[in-house]
Amino acid sequence: MAADSDEAQTGVRVADGRGRASASTGLPVLDHLLGLLTATAGFDLTLEVAPGAPDDEVAAAGNALGRALRERLRAEGVRGYGSAVVPADEALAHVALEASGRPLVVSNVDLSSARVGGLDTDLVARFLREFAEGAGLTLHVRLLNGNDTQHVLEAIFKALGASLAQACRQRRNEWPKRS
Repeated sequence: MAADSDEAQTGVRVADGRGRASASTGLPVLDHLLGLLTATAGFDLTLEVAPGAPDDEVAAAGNALGRALRERLRAEGVRGYGSAVVPADEALAHVALEASGRPLVVSNVDLSSARVGGLDTDLVARFLREFAEGAGLTLHVRLLNGNDTQHVLEAIFKALGASLAQACRQRRNEWPKRS
């Protein structure tokens, strides 16, 4: 596994596969969420982050995963955009993305006061920002329903995976080229 960050503290590998993840971020709940993302995206992920402060681990994981997917999202003939609405129990999340080259996260989700498995959930917002930056994505995250923080996060990560699967899929017809 190749080191994939400026400080060589993150190793990441993304490959076509069956949706299996081997994530070691130092945060078990983030490892679980990455497992859901890869299961719905349909690629295999190996991700290791050197131990550090949770904020640093989350940022490194998000950015490394984004950079690992950057070329795949811009490959010749792929859609480069995707959208999915996915449930997790009572939670329902919508994620839409475009490989625009203009990193941006727009979200109506505010979980800054919640904690799940020792993870400040505002760190999930940091993960998404770093992921969008690394991949060069415009990313829209909408929570349509949900009260249980764990279910909300699961719905978001599953919707993100399904959107990535669409974005990496080959186009069936000729759409205008992305600018």
